[in-house]
Amino acid sequence: VAALGLLVAAVPVIAHHSFAAEFDANKPVKVTGTVTKVEWKNPHVYFYIDVKEDDGKVTNWGMEMGSPNGLMRQGWTRNSMKVGDVVSVEGSRARDGSAIGNARAVVLASTGQRLFAASSQTTTP
Repeated sequence: VAALGLLVAAVPVIAHHSFAAEFDANKPVKVTGTVTKVEWKNPHVYFYIDVKEDDGKVTNWGMEMGSPNGLMRQGWTRNSMKVGDVVSVEGSRARDGSAIGNARAVVLASTGQRLFAASSQTTTP
């Protein structure tokens, strides 16, 4: 029983990752697009945006932010960003070069409001 308890307690630690394992602070990214989905849940809030590339192709980017609690301390609410909103995102790109990023800041096009994303990044590029 004790071994099972230790195994269950270790699962969240294994499932969580470090910034450096997935993202490269030396690969800054800035994209603008339309929000297609927002997942407001622990341990991180994720959102997805359709970004129109220079060649006209649309790429759906996945963005990771901090925890819901961390975002609320930065002034966010569940309704700060909604599907259909146009946003500009600054952050760090995935190490593998895929369309995934760790957001540091989000600017809402409708209001110009800049919200910090309670990112897990501990250094700036």
